[in-house]
Amino acid sequence: MSKILIHLKRIPLLGRVVIAIILGIMLGQFVPVWFARIFATFNDLFGNFLSFFIPLIILGLVAPAIGELGKGAGKLLLITAAIAYLSTLFSGFLTFFSCQAVFPKIITGTIDAASVQSIEEGAIKTFFSIGMPPVMDVMSALILSFCIGIGLSVIAGETLQKAFSDFRDIVTMIIGTLIIPLLPLYIFGMFLSISISGQVYSVIMLFLKVISVIFVLHILLLLIQYAVAGAVSRRHPLKALKTMLPAYMTALGTSSSAATIPVTLQCALNNKVNPNVASFVIPLCATIHLAGSAMKVVGFSLAIIYFFGMAVDFPTFVGFIFMVGITMVAAPGVPGGAIMAAIGIIQSMLGFDEQMIGLMITVYIAVDSFGTACNVTGDGAVAMIMDRWAAKEGNQ
Repeated sequence: MSKILIHLKRIPLLGRVVIAIILGIMLGQFVPVWFARIFATFNDLFGNFLSFFIPLIILGLVAPAIGELGKGAGKLLLITAAIAYLSTLFSGFLTFFSCQAVFPKIITGTIDAASVQSIEEGAIKTFFSIGMPPVMDVMSALILSFCIGIGLSVIAGETLQKAFSDFRDIVTMIIGTLIIPLLPLYIFGMFLSISISGQVYSVIMLFLKVISVIFVLHILLLLIQYAVAGAVSRRHPLKALKTMLPAYMTALGTSSSAATIPVTLQCALNNKVNPNVASFVIPLCATIHLAGSAMKVVGFSLAIIYFFGMAVDFPTFVGFIFMVGITMVAAPGVPGGAIMAAIGIIQSMLGFDEQMIGLMITVYIAVDSFGTACNVTGDGAVAMIMDRWAAKEGNQ
């Protein structure tokens, strides 16, 4: 048994998710009720824990991120952060308007929401349930995070900043060692339920159609980013993009912007970016520039809204995209970290329930590496823009 667990740990997260989906679909065709009730109970407990932990994720990630961003305030930092945020916003709105034009044509049917409700509400009952009320609601956590983060960036003291940095380490540890490893099991239970309910074909077709659209938008986003960067830096955009391909391919394997930093940095240097600028911008953007991740969050959220037959409210989505840009800054550097940071606003602003969030996490992780690859490749475009700005500043 221990050898099996060791081998499973060696399988990348995407591989474990794919295995969980396939097993859930297959076993859902013939498993006895008592077997399904085991995973119904696990999903109920895991979902309750996730609801409890979401406000703590927001507080632990957003507050110290805002505080640290302000601590190092300087022209280069502020301009890089502004460009990264604008790039993320552009990605979000590009995705929203593109998907609004495409999704009504490709998502022609909707899923019966009752069939994907909590398993215990359907034909399969949980063995037991444990309530885990959160210490605060999501909006309170967001407001508190902003207040503390802005305060930390202004005051001279370091004690509270260190405390929140330690709290962030705890939150990141729980995400990386508990939540992310258990997600495949949660996804297995969810697809077991969907398979039993007879909705599995609709869900799989949603995945394939939506992933295809998002992949095309990723390529379009990179072309636009490098067209702008090439115009600003007066370099050939396609040649610059081609030079960044090693970083793109490395990120496909690591699913981590942080782990890809050495390759991204070397690619930026190969694009003739000043070493001082590149060594500052690339590590910073690995943390704050997640345009590809924002694209997936917005696109998949919109797809699930269409899939469940909900109304799309444009003003709500405008505010949601602005908030996504902020939460991407706080995303931890672990596979699936961006979606974990965004769960709070998805729940509070879009009204997603546990099952919708579960589907959101599943489809997001299924293409996690492609979003990361888009993120790090876009970092090279930001570095080119900042290199041009730094050169002009030095000549004054």
